[in-house]
Amino acid sequence: MAAKHRVVVLDDGYASYDTEKAVLAEAEAEFVLRPCRGDAAKAATEMAQADAVLVRETPVDAAAIAGTKAKVIVRYGVGYDNIDTTAAAARGIAVCNVPDYGTEEVSDHALALMLAAIRRIPEADRRVRAQGWGVPMDRKVHRIRGGTLGLIGYGRIGAAFHRKAAGLGFARVLVHDPFLKAAPEGAQLASLDTVATEADAISLHAPLNNATRHIVGRAFLAQVKPTLVLVNTSRGGLVDEAALAAALAEGRVLAAGLDVYETEPLRADSPLRGLDNVILTDHAAWYSEAAIADLQRKAAEEVARVLRGEKPLHQVNLPR
Repeated sequence: MAAKHRVVVLDDGYASYDTEKAVLAEAEAEFVLRPCRGDAAKAATEMAQADAVLVRETPVDAAAIAGTKAKVIVRYGVGYDNIDTTAAAARGIAVCNVPDYGTEEVSDHALALMLAAIRRIPEADRRVRAQGWGVPMDRKVHRIRGGTLGLIGYGRIGAAFHRKAAGLGFARVLVHDPFLKAAPEGAQLASLDTVATEADAISLHAPLNNATRHIVGRAFLAQVKPTLVLVNTSRGGLVDEAALAAALAEGRVLAAGLDVYETEPLRADSPLRGLDNVILTDHAAWYSEAAIADLQRKAAEEVARVLRGEKPLHQVNLPR
């Protein structure tokens, strides 16, 4: 029997799409893989005859949205800043994400980056491999117990990170999140300035939008302790990378652990590449075999719900 719906996938990269095909077949939908690899114009062409769209990294701009008949666009992932949600809302197209697939993985990775940066583990590894031995006394390492942890953003991942970091002995946990009405257990709500001036370690867990872009910028970094360790596993645009690189190089920030960047892959000429007090990973925090399986299944299920006329679980825009 011919499929009633056409679901176009704008990015490839997974080893198999059997999960999506099985889920969508039950909704009488045809699965069509059309890799665009960041080409917004090609995405617009491929979306023209789509009833639903699945996307990872390719931009879905207003032009693509204006030319599609899709009922729903689902992002494989938590962030959705590559999709023009306003344009989609204006046309009554639901934009959805998968906010609950990699919570454990990303919070694990953030904690690993924080610990590795505080303990300077990559530096020690390089020292030993180069036949060196003995901790240089000018490379300061500070005790975690008794310090102050700052969290900017407190969604699922921020809460999981807090739970895991609780056993490390921080004396205080400061949380800045304008959506919270009450402080989480074991933490206190704080202004952004208070987090900047008082935290010994800061982990970012906020979404990227106009209000949060470069939330860690020159003004923020001018307030921090020189012993600060900064971790970002959320969205690269939260951090002004030039300002952070300068602060790291000048010793105004002790160390950083970064998994996400303003431009990905990280630019070849990025000053972050030349610094030995920053740990760089390649947007890998989300990854585990279990997380991939969850992500592919949940993204397909969200599409199937909309195609069946049901309400999506994780719509991030509201049609006008």
